[in-house]
Amino acid sequence: MNKVNKIVNDELFEWIRDIRREIHQWPELAFKEEKTAELIAKKLKKLGIKYQTGIAGTGVVGKLIVDESAPTVAIRADMDALPVTENTGLPYSSQNPGIMHACGHDGHIAIVLGTAAVLKHNPPEGNVVFIFQPAEEEQGGAKPMIEQGVLDGVDAIFGGHIERHYQVGQIGIKTGIHTSHTDTFVIKIIGKGGHAARPHLAIDAVLIASQLVVNIQSIISRQIDPIHPSVITIGYLKSGTVDNVIAEKATLKGTIRTTNELIREEIIEKIRKLASSMTIFYGAEITIEMKPGYPPIVNEERASKFAVQVAEKLLGKDNTIAIPYPSLGGEDFSYYLQQIPGCFVRFGAAKEGHETASSHSPDFDFDEEALRVGAAYMSELVRFTIKKLRKG
Repeated sequence: MNKVNKIVNDELFEWIRDIRREIHQWPELAFKEEKTAELIAKKLKKLGIKYQTGIAGTGVVGKLIVDESAPTVAIRADMDALPVTENTGLPYSSQNPGIMHACGHDGHIAIVLGTAAVLKHNPPEGNVVFIFQPAEEEQGGAKPMIEQGVLDGVDAIFGGHIERHYQVGQIGIKTGIHTSHTDTFVIKIIGKGGHAARPHLAIDAVLIASQLVVNIQSIISRQIDPIHPSVITIGYLKSGTVDNVIAEKATLKGTIRTTNELIREEIIEKIRKLASSMTIFYGAEITIEMKPGYPPIVNEERASKFAVQVAEKLLGKDNTIAIPYPSLGGEDFSYYLQQIPGCFVRFGAAKEGHETASSHSPDFDFDEEALRVGAAYMSELVRFTIKKLRKG
């Protein structure tokens, strides 16, 4: 960690940490990150980095231009919080009721601003774009940011995520497919209501919904090749009003997670066929709305190699974790990687006493030393990538 401390000294670390805490105290939901954007702009201005606000609503982009003819590397942080009521007891806990930074985005912003401070003080041999993106959690702020030109002239991009499964000082990297498709669906059932004592005169929406929940799971367990990671989760089921009435309507909502496009299409088709068979068998009306989610993150091979080389040099081979399997989580950083090469990494941030507090939990927190490591690592990764790109 001596190399890390030389890049991010205690004074700079405290500055980065204070940014994280201020953002944590005032979390904002997707596309409403106005106070967060103001803080980011204020910090960039203090650093002497030119910036633009109002991109895709609340997005902010800073630019450190050293040589317009030189390579340009971007790094990205997501800005939005979650509709979660905080339960950490931290002195800087959320002051916005029902909203919390329960996924580390406050840390991501602080890391990128810390990186900006390091690179402004000791500029690389090329240009850097600092992307602060709204709405990663649900609505996908990456797409409108790209549509508004944030990647124009950018040769490579990097991002990262706080990761409680790794220790501080560790960096996790996965070449190739890193996350999954995140499709969602809504199934609506319209049967025929009736008295609980006369089921033969009704079409029971609760029964049909229950059959769908059970049989949808059999798609994964019995119809999909198990070598392809796949998950279907029904997270919402609503039906009925009282105990002695057969429900006329039911609604199911769920998500499909896959890493293979053909498997994804197969699962969607099987859900449709299953619903169709239920329609025929029970005589109910069943509609399905499929909502495409984020595509998988696919880390480009060369950029991933750069990420590994920098991690090994800065933190050591033992602290450079080769992630063995894709995650079935989702991330809209994937849209950037559909446009240009890049890599998305994981910052080790396990905190004692919070081992069981998962992301999106009201008890979520992380070791803030990860901010120091993240800023040091990202600044070295940007510097290293620009040198490699200059050499062709």
